[in-house]
Amino acid sequence: MFNKNWAKVDLSKLPDIKTRLPGPKSQEYHARAAKYMKGYSSQVKLFPVVFERGKGCTLTDVDGNTYIDFSSGIYVTGLGHCHPKISEAVQKYAGQLMNCHDFTTPVKMELLEKLASVTPGDLNGIQLYDSGTTAVEAALRCARAVTGKFEFVSFWRDFHGKTMGAVSLAGVDKSQGMRAPGFFLAPRPNPYRCAFGKDHDPCDCDYIDFLERMIKNETSNQLAGIVLEPIQGWGGSVVPPDDFLPRLRQLCDKLNCLLITDEVLTCMGRTGKMFAVEHWGVTPDITTCGKGFGNGFPVTAMCVSDKYKDAIEQISASSSYGGNPMACAAALASIEVIEEENLCERSAHLGELALKRMKEMKERHKIIGDVRGKGCLLAMELVKDRKTKEPFEDAGKTVYQRAFSKGLAWVPAGHILRLSPPIIMEDDMLLKGFDIIEETVAEVEKEYGY
Repeated sequence: MFNKNWAKVDLSKLPDIKTRLPGPKSQEYHARAAKYMKGYSSQVKLFPVVFERGKGCTLTDVDGNTYIDFSSGIYVTGLGHCHPKISEAVQKYAGQLMNCHDFTTPVKMELLEKLASVTPGDLNGIQLYDSGTTAVEAALRCARAVTGKFEFVSFWRDFHGKTMGAVSLAGVDKSQGMRAPGFFLAPRPNPYRCAFGKDHDPCDCDYIDFLERMIKNETSNQLAGIVLEPIQGWGGSVVPPDDFLPRLRQLCDKLNCLLITDEVLTCMGRTGKMFAVEHWGVTPDITTCGKGFGNGFPVTAMCVSDKYKDAIEQISASSSYGGNPMACAAALASIEVIEEENLCERSAHLGELALKRMKEMKERHKIIGDVRGKGCLLAMELVKDRKTKEPFEDAGKTVYQRAFSKGLAWVPAGHILRLSPPIIMEDDMLLKGFDIIEETVAEVEKEYGY
């Protein structure tokens, strides 16, 4: 059952803020690091705190300030910071065997068997990596090997990584330049913001029929696969209508191409299921997993259907760091913790509790246009006007920074506030985090004259 004792804290003392934030040591350390480190995330740019340690659902900075964590290291530490079982597993192999390229080790064998037992359907052909984007690139190469084709369709505002193929699957950063040839982007359902400008249920816009026509008219009949996040992460925790994934599966079968799901962000209980596609009973041909897979240790995987897994042999699939003993130990321990403590159920419960509170907040605050999510993958969208749905970017940044200064560590995305609390969080701590958010929204709303 859910084990909360190791991460138990006195909630009456949280957050524990001792200095003005970011504190003086944080400012000093960050300034020294920023002389060399470039390309920080928007999280850091908006609030350059310097963290020193974490335990369970809290983070503590170099000035001794302790925060409630609604970020999970951006969807990574879903089982909390420094879960004892995972830390012990990594420590064991840090002192026993750190790396032996891609040779089999006992702990790798155990991980492969365990991962195959929890993936949907027959996704039993596995290769291990150390980053999400590397796993996505391997999935693209594998799909080309399976089909003999080279084109891919992906979706607006999905995110798949920062290497060439992964960037070409997305349109989130124009600074990356042109997408590689053979990559096409299509709209996907967003129940709050219909891509076709309709006010009614986005299912009526029939995205699948549009997608089929787009593929017929824009591709050269060399479609290897359709790639998507089952639930958008970077795009703002956008949950598709219930018929979207099943109909997309049917379309892939009709077009004789592969369905590739990128579950780097959505796997390992984040949405209330071990894999997000389980919400819709869909099995992809290839999936990727990462982030929460190792609960902070860099380990990811590409998982391929049994009928296609021999294609992995054709793509030079191994890597220097993928599947090292420390990584395998972290991933194996993480899956075991999720199973032993029934954390998929815990995540689903927290999601229900959070959505109930967020809907109540929406009723009370005019700048909250939409709230949504599944499990501990959540978002709140701020707008200037509910009728026009104009994004309220300035309010989003201000709410993010000010709530952080009150002791809530979380994730920004412009006018969309993303929330990814650890799936081990206790109810009272979750609600206290929302108290901070609502207090901050109310302040900012008042300042903007609403």
